[in-house]
Amino acid sequence: MADNVVATFYYPPTGAMQVSAAELGETKLSKQGLDDDGRNKRTGTMWTASSHIITAVIGSGVLSLGWAIAQLGWVAGPAVMLLFSLVTYFTSSLLSDCYRSGDQSTGKRNYTYMDAVNANLSGVKVKLCGVLQYANIVGVAIGYTIAASTSMLAIRRANCFHGKGHANPCKISSTPYMLIFGVAQVFFSQIPDFDQISWLSMLAAAMSFTYSSIGLGLGIVQVIANGGVQGSMTGISIGAAVIPMQKVWRSTQAFGDIAFAYSYSLILIEIQDTIRAPPPSESTVMKRATGVSVAVTTVFYMLCGCMGYAAFGDAAPGNLLTGFGFYEPFWLLDIANAAIVVHLVGAYQVYCQPLFAFVEKSAAQRWPDSKFVTGEVEVPLLRGKVNMFRATWRTAFVVATTVVSMMLPFFNDVVGFLGALGFWPLTVYFPVEMYVVQKKVPKWSTKWVCLQMLSVCCLVISLAAAAGSIAGIKSDLKVYHPFKS
Repeated sequence: MADNVVATFYYPPTGAMQVSAAELGETKLSKQGLDDDGRNKRTGTMWTASSHIITAVIGSGVLSLGWAIAQLGWVAGPAVMLLFSLVTYFTSSLLSDCYRSGDQSTGKRNYTYMDAVNANLSGVKVKLCGVLQYANIVGVAIGYTIAASTSMLAIRRANCFHGKGHANPCKISSTPYMLIFGVAQVFFSQIPDFDQISWLSMLAAAMSFTYSSIGLGLGIVQVIANGGVQGSMTGISIGAAVIPMQKVWRSTQAFGDIAFAYSYSLILIEIQDTIRAPPPSESTVMKRATGVSVAVTTVFYMLCGCMGYAAFGDAAPGNLLTGFGFYEPFWLLDIANAAIVVHLVGAYQVYCQPLFAFVEKSAAQRWPDSKFVTGEVEVPLLRGKVNMFRATWRTAFVVATTVVSMMLPFFNDVVGFLGALGFWPLTVYFPVEMYVVQKKVPKWSTKWVCLQMLSVCCLVISLAAAAGSIAGIKSDLKVYHPFKS
């Protein structure tokens, strides 16, 4: 009996022992400048996460929204844009809860989108997610290379039109500009990881506001010059501009363009992994960042897209600042397009870092003793060390995406296809499925049925958008000669 009393007095319940040990461990790690998982302390905040999201979201997609609304009209265009923003916010909130398994403050971290899928789903779904996520990242890299070269080309053409007159065709190949962008990305791609590109992300976010504001201002000036708002309730007119089937394909492609304009879920978990440790929990901070970012981008999208359509009506160009709806002031167009290029340099890196990390992690696990894969070489010119595998693989990736971009420089069609490819599976399906598993939502309950209906509706939209974009690319290929654009 005495033994029992003594034992009870000196040894607290097992749970208390575990909590105490965990607290001691966390305190020790914290003093060493490490987080609860032993990694370097994360320093991200709601504002840095928001800048990453805005950098990824307000990209080249904003420039095609005037064209997208022109296909849908004043009623459906803004309505579809608002619908996509709400769906993106909702599913991103579901996804942010999947960063940790179990408790949102102390549960096991999932460092990547694939880690989150692997922790909640299983089997073929994990492999399918990996293929879709990384294929979409490759596609985004190609799309951004096309968009950046288009903007650089637009600077040359704007100066040409200013000097030689608007009637001059000013035909210039986009190939050299894709090469310039590719060379820049070879250097920036050597930045090791997400935490070290915060400065680039913030600069890119500032640039996105710069060119969006210029596009908006020019649109307002054009509306005033026109003496009123152009466009119609149903969009581009059948007969005068397009045949009925073209109207259908263009409308579905417009859905893809708008979906691409909100596409960032595939890198949400990686962005969330930069946020400092609780309190508050990373999911709470990420939901705030998502709310701020989606609200800001939606306002900008509405203003830029609607103003582009109001200024040009059915003739709204596929790219507001490079389609030469505007010719003057040429210097302002140059500033806007230069801002686009700077933004896309950052956006390219924000999107590609997860893919870079995945390949390098896989290689290190497969060949842990290889000095080429895991070792570093001193480079006096850079005053630092360089991992040769990282330098080689990332350079090869940039070269490959640049070459493909030169072969398929169809801005609108590529943007629409990328949006369709990634929207349903990565923005809707996987977040919904993971939420159902993690929160143990009963099958056939009201919540389960509503979530599945949302997923099915978005699948139908994605398939229609993909079909429209493929039809557009097929049409472009009939008249295009590679490397001669």
